[in-house]
Amino acid sequence: MKNPYLPYPVRIDEIVTETEDKNLRTFKFVFLNPGDQKEFVYQAGQFAELSIAGKGEIPIGIASSPTEKGFLSFTVNRVGQVTTHLHSMKVNDTMGVRGPLGNAYPWEILEGKNIVIIGGGFAFTTLRSSIVYMLDPKNRSKFKDIHVIYGARTPGMLLYRNEVAQWEKRKDIHMHITVDVTDDPDWAYNVGFVPTITEQKAPAGDDDTYAIVCGPPIMIKFTQPILDDLGYAQDHIIMSLENRMKCGIGMCGRCNIGKEFVCKDGPVFTLAQLTDLPKEY
Repeated sequence: MKNPYLPYPVRIDEIVTETEDKNLRTFKFVFLNPGDQKEFVYQAGQFAELSIAGKGEIPIGIASSPTEKGFLSFTVNRVGQVTTHLHSMKVNDTMGVRGPLGNAYPWEILEGKNIVIIGGGFAFTTLRSSIVYMLDPKNRSKFKDIHVIYGARTPGMLLYRNEVAQWEKRKDIHMHITVDVTDDPDWAYNVGFVPTITEQKAPAGDDDTYAIVCGPPIMIKFTQPILDDLGYAQDHIIMSLENRMKCGIGMCGRCNIGKEFVCKDGPVFTLAQLTDLPKEY
C-alpha cells in the first residue's frame, strides 16, 4: 500500500499569471517518474496537496481535466507562506504533489442531465476541470445543455480568459460571464453579481437539471435562495467546500463538520447533505 503522506515528485513545466494583480498563477506539473503518472488517477472535482520541502503543503483543487494527459494543473492564490514560496519558484523547479484526494462530482449521476455551473472568483478552478471534461469530444454527448455562470470582481480578475473566450464561441455551451464592476467601454458581457446573473440566466430546475456551485461563501449564501426560487431540489444542488483542510485524509480532524470530514467525505456535498450537518461551513 502506498504511503498516503508521501507525495509524488513533479517538475514545474509552465507558469501562467492569470490575473492583473498577479496573485493567481496556474502551475503545470509533469511527473518525474512515468509510473507515478499512471497511479495518479483522478476525476474532476478532486483536490491534491502541493508539497514543498521545508515549507509545508497546501490543499488545492485540481484545475486540469482527467481528459488532459501528461500533466496536472493547479491555480494557486498567493496568500500564505507555502503559496508565496510557490509563486517565487521557476520552471523546471521540483516539488511534490500528494493525492488525488477527496471525492469528485457525481459524474455517473450527472450523465444524461442538464448541467448548470455557477462559480465565482478563485473557486472556478475545479469548475474549469469539469467544463473541459464535459466538452471533451468523447464526453460531450453524455450531457444535455451546459450553462456556465462565472463571475469575478473585474475583467482583470477573470481566470482562464483565453479558454473562456473560446468556450464563448461554441454552440454546445451557454456562457454567462459577469463582473461586479467595470469601466471598460469594450466590455461585452454581463455586469452584476453572480446571484443576480443566475436569476436572469439559469434555466429552471427540474429532475433533469443539476447545479454545481463553487465560490466564496457570500456568493453561495445569496445564490442558494435563487436556486430555490428556480425550483432546484436540494439534492440537485452540488457544492464543494474547503473547510480548514490540512492532512487531506481525515486524520488531523481540522476540517470536520459534525461527523463528516471535508477532505475525506467531501469536498463535494449536495445541499441536502449539508442541510443535515451543523452550520460550520
